[in-house]
Amino acid sequence: MLISRQLRKENIAEYVLYMWQVEDIIRAYGLDLGRLRREYIARFDLTDEQRDEMTDWYGDLIRMMREEGKTQGGHIQILQIVIQQMAELHAELMQSVKFPFYSAEYYKVLPFIVELRSKGSKEVGEIETCLNALYGVMLLRLQHKEVSSSTEAAVKEITTFLGMLSDYYKKDKEEGIEF
Repeated sequence: MLISRQLRKENIAEYVLYMWQVEDIIRAYGLDLGRLRREYIARFDLTDEQRDEMTDWYGDLIRMMREEGKTQGGHIQILQIVIQQMAELHAELMQSVKFPFYSAEYYKVLPFIVELRSKGSKEVGEIETCLNALYGVMLLRLQHKEVSSSTEAAVKEITTFLGMLSDYYKKDKEEGIEF
C-alpha cells in the first residue's frame, strides 16, 4: 500500500508490476482477507493503525477482484486503465517529432515486442506486452529459474524503454507535455 502510492507517483511501470504481484499474493491467499492479515500482513513491522490501513487496502482490492471476476487471473480495471493511459501517451510520443530518443528506443524494442506477441496473445497491446515480459522474468527469478542471455538482453532494452515512458508519464502528470 505504502509502496504502491510511492511507485504510482515515481514510476508507473514499476507500479503496475508491483500491483500485479499484489494481485498474485491475494490469489495465493485464496482472496481470504483474514488469512492474508494473519499470515502475510502480520509479518510486516507496522503500527496497529498502519496494519488496519493495509488490511483495508487489501480488502478493497479483494472486493474489486471479486466484483470484476479476476479471482483466477487477469488484472483489475484500475490497472487496465493505467496501462491504457501509458499506451495513449506512447502513441502521442511516437506521433511527435519532439521525442527522437524515445522513438529510437521504441524501435530498438520493437523486434522483441513482435517476437513476444507472436508467442503470446496478439490482442494484448505493445505496452502490456512489455510489462508482461518484465513480470514473467521477475517470476522466473523469484523461482530461481535460469533466464537466458537473449532474454536478459531483451529485458534490458524493455526496461530502458518502459523507464523512458514512465518518466514521460510522470512529467505529463506533473506539468504536462507539449507534443
